[in-house]
Amino acid sequence: MFYIKSYLIAIVVFFSVDLVWLGAVAKNLYREQLGFLLKDNFNMTAAAVFYIFYIAGLLFFVINRAVELSSWQYALGVGAFFGFITYATYDMTNLATIKDWPVMITVIDIIWGSVLCGLTSLITYLLINYFKI
Repeated sequence: MFYIKSYLIAIVVFFSVDLVWLGAVAKNLYREQLGFLLKDNFNMTAAAVFYIFYIAGLLFFVINRAVELSSWQYALGVGAFFGFITYATYDMTNLATIKDWPVMITVIDIIWGSVLCGLTSLITYLLINYFKI
């Protein structure tokens, strides 16, 4: 039951934080920089599958270990590192393979992935401890 509750907390936190970024802060940034690649219709199924798997990875590799260690520092630091590695994998691959992929998007996205995963891991860790899950 711990894993289900932890997963639900993590997905709500991740989605909420990412929604603020995508819906408000960076809304126009991606359209301006990547408009030539963006679809007219957002593929919600693909996005949902991404969130489902990505949060499972964040829980497996970061949050569960942070809980075992009773370490918010681990949650924040390793969460940020997880985000850095995973977002860098995506963005650096795009930079290497997609014609006219913007360097600025690569840099911004890697920083965002680090912040998003660090915050998600930290907040999830704190909520798990607060609610004694």
